Amino acid sequence: MNKGFRVLGLSGSPVMGSSTEMLIKEVLRGAESCGAKTDYILINELDIMPCQACGCSPDDRYCFFSDGMDIIYEKFDGCDAVVVGSPIYFDSVSAQTKLFIDRTNCFRILTPSGNKKFIRRITKKRRGAIILVGGEREDYEHARRVIGGFFVWAGIEPVGMVNYAYNGFEKGTVKSNPDLMKKAFGLGIKLTG
Repeated sequence: MNKGFRVLGLSGSPVMGSSTEMLIKEVLRGAESCGAKTDYILINELDIMPCQACGCSPDDRYCFFSDGMDIIYEKFDGCDAVVVGSPIYFDSVSAQTKLFIDRTNCFRILTPSGNKKFIRRITKKRRGAIILVGGEREDYEHARRVIGGFFVWAGIEPVGMVNYAYNGFEKGTVKSNPDLMKKAFGLGIKLTG
């Protein structure tokens, strides 16, 4: 059992009860089965402004602006692993997912000397998992690269991914796919290992 281990689930879906949410929660359930504590955030419920590209460090805070990202920063600081899930729109992540990712630009800052090198503000290593949900014709690789870029920026080691492709607009259809739900549960166990 991995007591004290914390896993943060971040959903970029605008829909409560979506397949994205169900898969993230199944990953969290898998982590909980190993003794991990979990948190789940539906990004769409937070009031988050777009990144303003300030270009300088707010010193002891992540950002100059205080909004819905504050709870994400707080939960991220305390987690040991993160699972980021998004529906795929136009072969990329949702606007909610991209909004969150853009606001993590502050996880690295430019060196004071101005030599255009970035200093990593986050030194804690974390593990990460990706959940992507979309149609069968979507290009999952484009969306994976966006979240993967965030993982690189934040120093997160990717340990796995679950993709769910289906045709239709009904929410939560992944619940009828026990193999995929089992895979998500197993990914949660892997995150804690």
